[in-house]
Amino acid sequence: MAEIKEFKNRMIKTASVLSTQFDTVRAGRANAAVLDQIEVDYYGTPTPIRQIASISSPDARTLLIQPWDGSTLKLIEKAILTSELGINPQNDGRVIRLVFPQLTEERRKELAKQVRKYGEDAKVAVRNIRRDAMDKFKKEQKKGELTEDDLKDLEKDMQKLTDDYIKEVDKLTAAKEKELFEI
Repeated sequence: MAEIKEFKNRMIKTASVLSTQFDTVRAGRANAAVLDQIEVDYYGTPTPIRQIASISSPDARTLLIQPWDGSTLKLIEKAILTSELGINPQNDGRVIRLVFPQLTEERRKELAKQVRKYGEDAKVAVRNIRRDAMDKFKKEQKKGELTEDDLKDLEKDMQKLTDDYIKEVDKLTAAKEKELFEI
């Protein structure tokens, strides 16, 4: 059973990555996670905004970015403008404000489509993990390390694990879609 643990950990990681991807999908309210993928060229090194500035949310639709080094203000502004965030930063010389507009119905549908794509990618990853496990188990059986019955049991356990994680991905996807249309 130790073999299944390795594949289960990979499936857990897949679900975790999916949650992180969903955090970066802007759902109408201010969420600092949308900035996680944006990096600033800080002294020649790509650096996440979180590492060079404090990020706060004074209200439900605004993020306030206050750099610790004032010289990085323009760099942060440029990084946000060139990102796929789709929000124009407001720079007042000390802080950058990001005001998140209300989502239009069309934009919600686009974001829902993106969420479903992330979900499908995660399901494919889970199925690929199952395939890798099955291949490994069959090789072990050919070498004589597993009996036919052990192989059947492992295949059954692996299929149950796969089904559980596919359901988990579906649940995460449905929750994110619901969030998009609630706001």
